[in-house]
Amino acid sequence: MITVVGTGTGAPVPAELPPGTALVVGGRRHLDAVRLPDGAERIVLGPLAPALDAVERRLDKGERVVVLASGDPGFFGIVRALAERFGPGLLDVRPGVSSVATAFARLGLTWDDAVVVSAHGREPRTAVNLCRAYPKVAVLTGPGAGPAELGAALRAYDRTLVVASALGSDQERVERVTPAEAAARDWGPAVNVVLCLDPERTVGGVRTVAGGPVRPAGWALPEDDFAHRDSMITKFEVRALALARLGPRPGDLVWDVGAGSGSVAVECARLGAAVTAVEKTADGVARVRANAAAHGVDVHVVHGAAPTVLSDLDDPDAVFVGGGGRELPAVVTACARRARRTVVVAMAALDRVPAARAALADAGFAVDGVLLQSSRLAPLPGDVTRLAAANPVFLLWGVRPPASADRASVDEASAEEASVEEASAEEGVPQ
Repeated sequence: MITVVGTGTGAPVPAELPPGTALVVGGRRHLDAVRLPDGAERIVLGPLAPALDAVERRLDKGERVVVLASGDPGFFGIVRALAERFGPGLLDVRPGVSSVATAFARLGLTWDDAVVVSAHGREPRTAVNLCRAYPKVAVLTGPGAGPAELGAALRAYDRTLVVASALGSDQERVERVTPAEAAARDWGPAVNVVLCLDPERTVGGVRTVAGGPVRPAGWALPEDDFAHRDSMITKFEVRALALARLGPRPGDLVWDVGAGSGSVAVECARLGAAVTAVEKTADGVARVRANAAAHGVDVHVVHGAAPTVLSDLDDPDAVFVGGGGRELPAVVTACARRARRTVVVAMAALDRVPAARAALADAGFAVDGVLLQSSRLAPLPGDVTRLAAANPVFLLWGVRPPASADRASVDEASAEEASVEEASAEEGVPQ
């Protein structure tokens, strides 16, 4: 049997371990705080694999093992690795209070509407994009993905960062800072969790399902749901297919280049992605912001002309390019060089299609597309209905080839392995 004991916030290190314990695994501070039974072996956790091998040897002899962990070891913690190796039936888990729950409790805030993400041993991009998209996010930090890095990535956003360090100890600190203030400091190794809060949307309503905002029941909203100028808006039929090819999801960053009314940007944000809308006209910028506010989402709007302004933006997962002037090939080329997954281009002009297709292909994308022609129901006098044809639109999309996707999967797997082996600061893992 493996007894997994969560300690720290809300649960002190036990004074006595279960009788007959043959092996105790944990972080150095946990092991130093407990009295080991006579003859018990002690392993200070570093790389996880040797510790698991030692656990297996003890179990083969029918001996008892104790693992000391921080907080709730079933929440982004060591319970996962133990259950995968030995099966959940051999685990006796005694959880403490997670650092996330403790941090929100210190602020007097509920957290059933919070998104929780681990950035320990992982690329911080996902955590950053969730902080950009959602009003209440808890980030479990790690080396290279702490308050300073989050602050640097969120300078342009109206966010408050709450940095909780050494929770449950005499050195506990809970500090509210701006992203710029967070970026300017060296926070040291004691940070447990960073809460990223939108000051205007921190207090949510009553929830039935935990997590971030509820996903929309539908998308491809009618044009009348957006403020727009002279019908200059991506029609809902085009938006429906564009969204299907963009695949916006929580943790993604999507660019809407030539945003116009921002209808595509707003729809991507409603589906959980972080969104940057690029618009060159001042009245267009105002419209995008108004439409985002009307739909209760946060869209970061950049006033400027592509491709020039794109160089200052973080690399996107997906890009939608609307409109299409003479600069379209250069814009598509710039977007294709930066996009991690896909680029979708909408064009009304036949003459622009070959150049846009060539730009995607030259960037190494697999290119496909369709000419969308639709007719909507329209009333006629006498209580009858006709079909009213909408203007045809070319929709091209380029997708990174499978080899690139496989490489990304390998990188993610490597990050996941690192997060286990460097887990000293992760929630619920021995420290």
